[in-house]
Amino acid sequence: MVHVIDLDASEPAQWLALIQAFNSRPEGPPHLRITGVHLHKEVLDQMAHRLIEEAEKLDIPFQFNPVVSSLDCLNVDQLRVKTGEALAVSSVLQLHTFLASDSDMSNNNGHSLSGDSASSLPLSNSGKIDRFLNAIWGLSPKIMVVTEQHSDHNGSTLMERLLESLYSYAALFDCLENKIPRTSQDRIKVEKMLFGEEIKNIIACEGSERRERHEKLEKWSQRIDLAGFGNVPLSYYVMLQARR
Repeated sequence: MVHVIDLDASEPAQWLALIQAFNSRPEGPPHLRITGVHLHKEVLDQMAHRLIEEAEKLDIPFQFNPVVSSLDCLNVDQLRVKTGEALAVSSVLQLHTFLASDSDMSNNNGHSLSGDSASSLPLSNSGKIDRFLNAIWGLSPKIMVVTEQHSDHNGSTLMERLLESLYSYAALFDCLENKIPRTSQDRIKVEKMLFGEEIKNIIACEGSERRERHEKLEKWSQRIDLAGFGNVPLSYYVMLQARR
């Protein structure tokens, strides 16, 4: 049995592709179980309906295990991992919300305009992300796929975060400007509801309220290595897919 844990089960597209890929295996598809974690039950219900529909159409043995929870409150027992499963874990833009240090969690005072930058240190001291990664490692997954924004928005000073946000989000806004008309409702929603809210959280919030704590690949590699994981190269097929 293959068991996939999706830590942000809001988009079924990649799992639909996985079901279709399993269906094309010469030896036949394995039994697939997907555990989806999301705060809203209706989102999980929609995802379950779409995946079950596809699996039934292709006659693939499939189970969907919904877990209605935030990652902050997630109990690993809810994931129902069984002995002998080939376990995979997918985290898309979720882990950076665990990067507040223990001192940040207990200190919600105003902004710091000067002082040493946390991003200049090897790693900020965050017991929360360490505990979460250790809990996932304890499930003995075959692989864990982590997707995070490659930015440095976890500095301790307001000025540092302001400058880093200016550089990184300016590039994103330039991409939208070059590809999507300003009158596009989709663009307006992305700029206001996604980028705008992220920027506001990075600049205006402190302590436990500041959840958009993006860090660069080098720091994520260190954190994940310390939890016991190792790097796995992308396959030739995946590289071809990425270049299309």
